[in-house]
Amino acid sequence: MPSSSRRAVRAPAGRRSPAPRSATSASRPDLAARLKSRARALRARVERRDAIVEAVREANASLESRAVASWIVRQGQGWVAAGCWTVVAHDVNGHLNVLADAGLVAGLSPSLWSAVNWVMRHGTPFFSGDLAADARGGPGAVGSAIAFPLTSRNRTIGVLVGLDHHPSAATPAMGPALQLAIEAVLEPSAVALDNALELEKLQEQSVTDDLTRLHNSRFLNQVLRRETKRAVRNGSPLSLLFLDLDSFKQVNDQHGHLAGSKVLREAAMVIKGCARETDVVARFGGDEFSLVLPDTNAEGAMAVAERIRDRLRAARFLTSDGLSVRQTVSIGVATLESDELQSADELLKAADMAMYRVKASGKDGIQFAREDS
Repeated sequence: MPSSSRRAVRAPAGRRSPAPRSATSASRPDLAARLKSRARALRARVERRDAIVEAVREANASLESRAVASWIVRQGQGWVAAGCWTVVAHDVNGHLNVLADAGLVAGLSPSLWSAVNWVMRHGTPFFSGDLAADARGGPGAVGSAIAFPLTSRNRTIGVLVGLDHHPSAATPAMGPALQLAIEAVLEPSAVALDNALELEKLQEQSVTDDLTRLHNSRFLNQVLRRETKRAVRNGSPLSLLFLDLDSFKQVNDQHGHLAGSKVLREAAMVIKGCARETDVVARFGGDEFSLVLPDTNAEGAMAVAERIRDRLRAARFLTSDGLSVRQTVSIGVATLESDELQSADELLKAADMAMYRVKASGKDGIQFAREDS
């Protein structure tokens, strides 16, 4: 089944009959008829000598997966007119997701995933003239569909889907020679998409903490330097929080390192849930975390720090293991609003020192940088 992260609208609870055709749609050839009328020209197009060379060149023009997927969608649009063309593939997190589309609307979501699921399971093309009456169509699926596997290195890494809102009088079909020619043209595009996704996965892994799935300290430093330069240039505020869990060592000592790792993961979720989409949340190392807060003054940073402190105080960790572990946190806050702090290193050092002053004064608290202890 596709991941809940996919770009789709919840399917209706039960299968419904296709909507009645309007006078305009009734006078237009259905998807099967359009495919049949295009078969000869389409075969000439995909079998021409330079078709595969063009696919290799154009699909590899970008290293971004969504750009490659968009090119594949445009190919489908040029082959036969359909209500929508869509490319679905596994994203960098391993979830099936819509990477590119032209004409996809909420009502076609059940139809899309019916075709995608079939192709991903079987690795073969999919043709349906009436998804509402097709046993392969899921709840709410309507209209007609054609879909092709995107195969790279003998793996189905995604699906190219063409959908029409209305059913066809017959099942869309194409001869074996045309089908093989289309698959031959799609293969270099699929390889390019696979390569782009693998590169993005490696890039994501290089800046992601393996345990908590937050950003790592390497990414934090990159972002902090970039945001510091932007804040100084624009005169905008920038704040940094530096956090340290107060009693994490006791968890390791009493319950073991596996339990400690789980506490870190659970704490990371709590901390991330306190941040905005524009904030950068990172595991700095060990049981230390940091948040970069762009366009945030001291008052705003304090509000975020208080939210983190209060939610961690209220949380109970390791409950799935039958335990009820509590954690508090010491937080240092620094901001570039002061003329004294003008660089990323100064900001990080100031927040770190403020955090250690909280530790020295009894833990479980918040302190601004250069604030009297």
